Formats: sequence, structure tokens, C-alpha cells
Amino acid sequence: MRGWNEDEIRDRALMAPCGLYCGVCGVYIATRDDNLKFKTVMGNLYGTRPEDTECLGCMQPDPPEKLYGYCAMCTIRDCVREKGFYSCHQCPDWPCDQISNFGLATGRRVMQQTIPVWRELVKQLGDEEGSVEWARSVCERYHCPDCGGPLFRGAQTCRACGRAVADDLDGSL
Repeated sequence: MRGWNEDEIRDRALMAPCGLYCGVCGVYIATRDDNLKFKTVMGNLYGTRPEDTECLGCMQPDPPEKLYGYCAMCTIRDCVREKGFYSCHQCPDWPCDQISNFGLATGRRVMQQTIPVWRELVKQLGDEEGSVEWARSVCERYHCPDCGGPLFRGAQTCRACGRAVADDLDGSL
């Protein structure tokens, strides 16, 4: 699939427990591609320096190699680990106040859309393959409808062709 390889799609470190799949996160993509310009753009969006705008997925084993500062402080990530889960899709209390009150509207919309998909795929295919197919479905969703170029979560326009994509994906920031 254009934009992601099979190893990334199968990588548990990228399967964010909240449903905000790390593989389509701009910070992850900038880190993976070692793209200083994109790290700067993402850092400006979140208020971090480009050199601190790096991550290889929020579910990396401890100690993580590169974990973005906001992800390191994530109470959802902590909650899932405390409950012995690896994802909110396993939690009978989902959606909880942490999801409903998530500070970024785009993130909240994505979480509310993607966790039910993850649950259904796990129900159909089992935990391992269901989770992989969930990650694949997220990656497939993040492509430009016109040129097919890969996108990142929160993208407003396609970097390849310039088409406005926010309304096709996650809405305006």
C-alpha cells in the first residue's frame, strides 16, 4: 500500500490504544521519513521544537526509543496499561470520560469512529489479525481521493496534488 509497508501495519507499537493509529500521525511520519520540514510543521502545530517532535509509536516497549512528549503523558495510554489491555477496544467501559472529554475535537471524532471498527474486526478475525486489519483499514482511509497520495491524520490538503481533503477525512482542525 502506498505510504506504509506491511511491517508498519503489523507493528503493535503503532496501534495506539485510543484508536488514533500512530502510523498515520504526522509526528510519526516525519520521524520515520526523517523529514525536518515536516517535523517543524508538526512542532509548530503542537508547540514543540522540531528536534523534540519525534515518535515511533505510543505503544513502544519501555523504555521507548522515541516517544513524543504528549504521548508520554497520555492518560488513556496509562489507563489501558493499568487495566492490562493494549487498546480501548477491549474495555467494557468504552467510551469513557477520557474519550468523551478528549481535548482535540479531531482526535475525539477519530476515536469514536475507529474503536467500533477495531472491535468488529477483532470479533471477526481474532485479536492478532483483527488488529492488523484494523491498522490496514486506517492506512487505506488516509489516501487522497484524487491522486491516491498518502495522507496523515488531520491533513487539510494533499501534499501531492493540493486537493482539500479535510472534509473527506477528519474535518477541520
